[in-house]
Amino acid sequence: MGIQPRPPPPEIKVRVKYGAARHEVAVSSIASFGELKKLLAARTGLPAADQRLTYRGKERGNADYLDVCGVKNRSKLYLAEDPTSVERRYIERQKSAKIETANRAIGAIALEVDKLADQVRSIEKSITRGSKVAEVQITTLIELLMRLAVKLDSIHAEGDSSSQKNIQAKRVQKCVETLDVLKISNARLQNVIVTTKWETFDAPATTQWELFD
Repeated sequence: MGIQPRPPPPEIKVRVKYGAARHEVAVSSIASFGELKKLLAARTGLPAADQRLTYRGKERGNADYLDVCGVKNRSKLYLAEDPTSVERRYIERQKSAKIETANRAIGAIALEVDKLADQVRSIEKSITRGSKVAEVQITTLIELLMRLAVKLDSIHAEGDSSSQKNIQAKRVQKCVETLDVLKISNARLQNVIVTTKWETFDAPATTQWELFD
């Protein structure tokens, strides 16, 4: 005669108080507190790693078993959020807010760099064609680009934000270097003065009219 399989352990219902809320959870009588936390995570939305379960005035670890600790059907437990997890999430939110602020600032500067880069290309085309531009246009662009470089340097960025910051810094540097070269080339060009030569015409011949009586 074969050995009969052992019946599964009985299921119990425990009452868990979490803040103002109360939850009744069905769980195996020989489950661990770690397993109970997983069930509570689905109910409360609080990750198991951030939970602290207390029974009979004592916090229970994940490896502790309900039956060994004396938990029975209708037993009452208290759930609280681990204070360290609260602090950790606060720090994470602060970090996320700083990253978002940095991304917005870098994005705004990127748009400004786009506009100034277009002006640099326009000046480059003019000088390449031999048309001299006013030196103040070049010096003004350099000054505006240097201001953007200072703004970028003042932004505290980490991770991907830091990479984006470096990309924009290199774009600014490239534009400034291009303008420095163009400034020299522009100085070598002669001023082009466009004059219009007007044609002169002799006065029309006077016609002598005959007089008739």
